[in-house]
Formats: sequence, structure tokens, C-alpha cells
Amino acid sequence: MSRRTGAVTMHEVAARAGVSIKTVSNVLNGYQYIRPATKEKVEAAIADLGYQVNITARNLRRGRSGLIGLAVPELSLPYFAELADSVIRAAEARGVTVLIEQTGSVRERELEVLTGQRRHLTDGLIFSPLELGPADVDALKVEYPMVLLGERIFGGPADHVTMSNVDGARAAVQHLLDQGRRRIAVIGAHEGETIGSAALRVQGYREALDAAGIPFDPALVGEAGLWHRATGAETMHRLLDSGVEIDAVFGLNDALALGALHALHARRVDVPGRIAVIGWDDIEETAYSSPTLSTVSPGREQIARTAVDLLLARIDDPEVDRPFERVVADFTIVGRESTLGDAAPEVAVPVAR
Repeated sequence: MSRRTGAVTMHEVAARAGVSIKTVSNVLNGYQYIRPATKEKVEAAIADLGYQVNITARNLRRGRSGLIGLAVPELSLPYFAELADSVIRAAEARGVTVLIEQTGSVRERELEVLTGQRRHLTDGLIFSPLELGPADVDALKVEYPMVLLGERIFGGPADHVTMSNVDGARAAVQHLLDQGRRRIAVIGAHEGETIGSAALRVQGYREALDAAGIPFDPALVGEAGLWHRATGAETMHRLLDSGVEIDAVFGLNDALALGALHALHARRVDVPGRIAVIGWDDIEETAYSSPTLSTVSPGREQIARTAVDLLLARIDDPEVDRPFERVVADFTIVGRESTLGDAAPEVAVPVAR
């Protein structure tokens, strides 16, 4: 039977299936105590008529907007742009729209995201701060569902999705060690930082060296405040100018590593012949750089999907009192030409956990 044109109503689905509107609603909402034969009739009527759920009407009945917020530091950084894309796709699969806000890594704007008027437009927030820290934990005590991303605040009053920063960094350095590298520089360290991605990844870097019996050399640590390509290139030039012996570089994100690659190319340094390079994030650009960039893939899709799922669970059951969850995403070392050579295919390197 051909489908009719125009919007199909729930009344028409009920009439076609020979059931009540309430039964159709129960099927659409996944109510479990429905006879299989009845469910099949309703689903057949939905398919035959081409019925589509009116998400807007459903949200209005539930007192929701159907919008969630995503606040990130910089969309100009490829990782956050790709994370936003992943969050949007995960939310769309759940019938939800994402409102994106950019804080610019400014403390006042991060605080404003938590309390500003735009929060009234959304049902919940996925929040990735860079300037707030442990002393700001009380600022996270908000009256709406929120999921925290990143490594600035642990143990806060919110569900938290984070990366395997220490383990991933240790595995990245081990990948370089496995290629015979022993003078491994790190680019992107933050002097005096004890929390956050930089501190955790430098910790993993040091743990890998220690496990290999290689003494830590402060001269191989390249400070870089902003994790951009330009700072990666500047830091790489500075390390080369210092005269310190280097045979590998670990960039604490892909932008830094790509900047380092640019500097090495400008200095006619063979990669990976003389210096091997690995980054972190597995942004799309790393598969198309020259040479292609080895990197840590930190589980971006898993982070996005988990954050959306945790947030919607809080939105769907606001009265349920349950402990806040902390989820650490899985990671993979992606080996490419910058560590394995020109003939290297892209491979996911097994990681011992």
C-alpha cells in the first residue's frame, strides 16, 4: 500500500493498527508491557503510513526545549571542532539539537557559561573548561544536568568524561622507544602546572622514560603556553637552536606536533630518519600531513557519545538520585609515517594496558 502525503497523525496510526492512541504512544516510548502481536501491528502501521514523531511537540509536553549546550574553549583548534561535530552527531541520533558556545579559554566566560541566560534555552550542558580549576568546584553546583569534560576538575558535582592522559602519553613514548629512540623531547609542557592535560601527559612521558631506565633530562622539555601550530613550530626551533641532542618528539597535541613537523621541514631535518614525531588527538589533518603524523587517538567518538548519553539520562530522570559517574575513554596509538617511515601503512599499534 502506498503512503499518503502530508503529516500523519497518531490518530491515523491507531486507526490503521486497530488500537488506542495510548497504545501507539506506549510503543513509541518503548513501554515494555505490550503484547508482541500488538507491537507488531503498531510498528507495521507506522511503517506503512510513514509516521514520524513530532519531537518539538513531545519536548513541549515534557517541559523541555530539545536543546543541549556544548561549551568548548576554541573551535579554531581542530580537536574541539571535531569533538563538536561528534557531539552533534551523537545528539542528533537521540533527537536532540546542540547549541555550541565558545569560551576562548577565558575564566570569566567559562563562569558565564554556567550561569548565563542561555542556560534557560537548553535542557543541560556538556562543558569543557580550560581556565577553571579545583578551587572552582563550587561553581559546578548548578541546578540543571551537566557533564564535565577535560582534566581541570576531578571529583566535582557532575558526571565526568575524560581521557587516559597518563596511560596514553606513556604508550606514545613507548612507541617511540620501540623505534629505538632514546633522546625524546616533549613539546607543550606548562611550567608549574600540577593539574590539567599538560601535567598528566608529561607525567606519562616521564613514567615511560623511567620504566625504560632513561634519565629525565629537563633540557628536552619544551614549554608552550598555547597548543597551536605556531607555538609548536617556535618550540621546535628553540629546542634545535639549544643544541640538545634529539631523536624524537612527543607533541602534547596534534597542533603542536604539526607545528614541529613544519619547523623540522624548514630546517631540512629528515622525519623520521633523524627525528621521529608523534602527536595526540588523531585529528583528520594528521592523516594528510607530509609525512603523515603518528598520534594518540584518545577516543573522541566515545567521549562524545558517552557525554550525550550521560546528559540525556540526567535530563530524562531528573528526580533519580544516583552517584556521579566518571568515565575514562579508551585510546589507541595510530602509527604513521612520522615514526614508522615512508612505507608505513596506517596501523593501530597494540597497547599493553
